[in-house]
Amino acid sequence: MKKIAIYARISTTDKNQDLDTQLIPLQEYVKNRGWEVFRSYTDTDSGSKENRPALTELLNDAHKRKFDCVVVFRFDRFSRSTKQLITSLDTFNSLGIDFVSYQEAIDTSTPTGKVMFTMISAFAEFERSIIQERVRAGMAKARAKGKKIGRPASEIDIVRISELRQQGLSVRRIASMVNISKSTVQNAISSFK
Repeated sequence: MKKIAIYARISTTDKNQDLDTQLIPLQEYVKNRGWEVFRSYTDTDSGSKENRPALTELLNDAHKRKFDCVVVFRFDRFSRSTKQLITSLDTFNSLGIDFVSYQEAIDTSTPTGKVMFTMISAFAEFERSIIQERVRAGMAKARAKGKKIGRPASEIDIVRISELRQQGLSVRRIASMVNISKSTVQNAISSFK
């Protein structure tokens, strides 16, 4: 028998929001499919928060393969972030865990559900590509206007580093004394040779 993790979330207990509005139909759905509820995970947090206690527990239990499928009322009850949704669905897919969204009638254990998931993933990847193009275009424009991009170069006192090294101090000690990274000190020492 398929073990099911139910996930439900409300943003607040105010405004007459009630977890049972999601839990009751989800439990009925699982029962009608002949499945068994492993556990119901519930959060009372904003969907924009990635770190929600019950969601974190659900993901940890998924990695331990304690259930075979995650059932949610709607995608937005699971996550409001497309990125988080896609990342979670990819994780479930890699672990062999199916995902069902009750309201959207998406079930990744079916061929139609797999196609829908593939389309959602493709649109998410398309969105990431567009964002990358915008960032590159913005950086190119800034460079064309003479702006420097990236972290400013750290000032290195090569004479001081050389003196400290001649005193027999370690790279770590020198880095601490001149307040730069060990790798920068090592590069400076290499340039002496």
